[in-house]
This record gives sequence, C-alpha cells and structure tokens, in this order.
Amino acid sequence: MSAAIIVVAVLVVVLAVWQTIQIQGIRRSFDGVPKDENTVVLLRNLSEQSTSNARQLRDALNRLEVLEAKAPLALSRVGVVAYNAFGNIAGNQSRSIALLSDVGDGLVVTLLASREETLFFTKEVRGGRGVEELSPEEASAVDRALRH
Repeated sequence: MSAAIIVVAVLVVVLAVWQTIQIQGIRRSFDGVPKDENTVVLLRNLSEQSTSNARQLRDALNRLEVLEAKAPLALSRVGVVAYNAFGNIAGNQSRSIALLSDVGDGLVVTLLASREETLFFTKEVRGGRGVEELSPEEASAVDRALRH
C-alpha cells in the first residue's frame, strides 16, 4: 500500500508540474492584452497604424521612383584638366572642368588665366561630345569625367 501512495504522490507532482507549465504558457499569451482588457481598441489602433505605414511606404516608393528617373540626368561626373594656356604664366593656372551626367550630358567650363586677365568660357556637351568643337584640354576633361 505504501508503494501505491508513492506512485499516486509522484503522479500528483508530475500533474502539478505539467499544469504549472501550461499555466505559464497561457500567461505569456495574455501578456499582449492591454491591462484595461480592451482588445478591440488595441486591434483597431494596430490596424490604423498598419494602414498609415502602408500609405507612407507607398509615398516613399513614389518619391524613390521619381528620383531614380532623374538620377541619370543629374550632374554626377567631374573631370578637371589643369594646364598653362599662355606662355607668360607658370603653375598650370588655367582649368577646363567637365560637369556631366551619367549619360554624358552637361557642360565644360574653361578658365584661361594670364597675368593680365582671366577668360571664362562654357560649352555644352551632349552624349559625351561637345555641341561646339572642344579644345584638346576640354576634350580631355570630358574624357576624365566619363571614366570616373
């Protein structure tokens, strides 16, 4: 009879441990429920937040699409060539600067420096070629811009 009591006691302890584990699992499930037990309000707020997030994401994707369409046209490539344009000044003070987009459109700015004056020129570039004839230095600046 004492063996039967021990078996029953062990079964009672095992059952108590099993029920404790089950109760802890249920408690974890209810930790997400608001303290005022208003689950409907919680779900409504989550739904509104989800709708707002979806709207903001859609707006961000639309803006990204516009930016991606404009990106190839943005001035993103630069090439610079320094040189002596005149014999009376040293130090490569003259510059030709190419400012181009990814598709090779943009302009070349040329500054010719001498002791008496500085001359400033711009020329349009389309598809990596000057609309007007480019000087060798300007063409070199365009080539450098397109390589980078």
